[in-house]
Amino acid sequence: MKQAAKGTVEIDGHELTVTNPEKPLWPEAGITKLMYLQNLLTLSPYLLRYCANRYLTTIRYPHGIHDKSFYQKNAPEPIPPFVRTAVYQGIRYVNLDSVATLVWLGNLACLEFHSSFHLIGTEAPAEWVIDIDPSRDEEPRIMEAVRLIGEVLDVMKIRSVPKTSGASGVQIIVPIVPGYSFAELRSIGEFLGRYLVQKYPDLFTIERLKKNRGDLIYVDYLQHWTGKTLSAPYTTRARKEATVSTPLRWEEVAAGVQIHQFNQFTIGERLRQVGDLIEQCPPQSLDHVLRIIR
Repeated sequence: MKQAAKGTVEIDGHELTVTNPEKPLWPEAGITKLMYLQNLLTLSPYLLRYCANRYLTTIRYPHGIHDKSFYQKNAPEPIPPFVRTAVYQGIRYVNLDSVATLVWLGNLACLEFHSSFHLIGTEAPAEWVIDIDPSRDEEPRIMEAVRLIGEVLDVMKIRSVPKTSGASGVQIIVPIVPGYSFAELRSIGEFLGRYLVQKYPDLFTIERLKKNRGDLIYVDYLQHWTGKTLSAPYTTRARKEATVSTPLRWEEVAAGVQIHQFNQFTIGERLRQVGDLIEQCPPQSLDHVLRIIR
C-alpha cells in the first residue's frame, strides 16, 4: 500500500481503494489507518473464523476513537461485488467471510466487529458464551472473579476458554456439540449465576439494571440469545491501548493478567506462540448438567 491520500491494494484478485492511510485512528498508540489495515491482515485468519457466516455488527469511528462513532448493522453502501450479505429480521448484514471484505470494512474505519451467536440461516447457538461484566470501569477483581467461575465450570466438568472483551470485561466461551437450544443454555447460565451469587454475594450479581448493581460483577447469561451480538474473538477495540479481544489460558487468569496487555502490538507474537485457544478446546456435551437442572 502506498502511503498517500489514496491508494489501491489487490487482495484475492479484488482491487480495493484505501483512503487517508495516514489518518490516526488510535492516537495514543500511534496507530494510523494503514497500520490498522496491516494489523487486520495479521488477525484475519482468526477473526474471520468467528465472524464468517454470522450476522455482523460493526462500530465505525470515521475520525478515530475519540471522535463520533456509530453502530452499523445494515451493510454500508455501495457494496462491492465481492462482499456477501444476509438478511435477518429485515436487516441486510455483512457476511465477513473474506480478507477482502475485512479490509474494505477496515478502510471504512470499522474498528470493532461484533458477531451473532448463531450462524446465518440457523437459530441454533454456535457455542455458549457467558459475559462477565464489571459494574465499574476499573475493576481489579475481574480476573479473580473469572477464576472462580472457571473453578465452578471445572467442577461441572465443562471445559471452557476465557477471553478478554478488549474493554473492561471478560467472556467465557464453551464450544458445544450441536443440538442445544438458546433456552437450554440460558437455563444453565441462570443456574450458574444464581449459584455464584449465593456463594460469593459480595462479588457477583445477576441484576440486569446497572444502576442496581453497586460495585458487583454481573454474570450476564441473558445476552447469549438469537439475534444478539458480542465482541468477536480477535476483534480490535476502540480503546486508547488499542486492545484486542484475546482468548486466555486459565493459568493466565489465575496470574491476574491485565486486559490492556493484549493489544495490536502484542497479538501477532501471541498468535504465533499459542495459536487459537478456542479452537483447541473440544466441543462439550452439556447433557449431564441439563439432567441435573431438569
